[in-house]
Amino acid sequence: MNNETTDNALILFINGAGVAIAYFLLGVSLWLSTDVPLSTKGYWGMGIVLLTLSLINVVKYRFDQKIGADRINRIEAVIYTDG
Repeated sequence: MNNETTDNALILFINGAGVAIAYFLLGVSLWLSTDVPLSTKGYWGMGIVLLTLSLINVVKYRFDQKIGADRINRIEAVIYTDG
């Protein structure tokens, strides 16, 4: 394993742990909040889940766009250096 792969794995682990901690703290705060009705807690929970899914999609599409652009640049580099 090279250094870059190790660094990426560490960053992914730290980000994943941060998300898990944030979800846990949100769940605890919603559970302990007695002033907020259960239906409102459900809406907050659904909102957080849907926001997370949206952010995952945005990151995935940006990553795919970057990979596609890199692939095109590599193809163009091969065409222009060989031709």
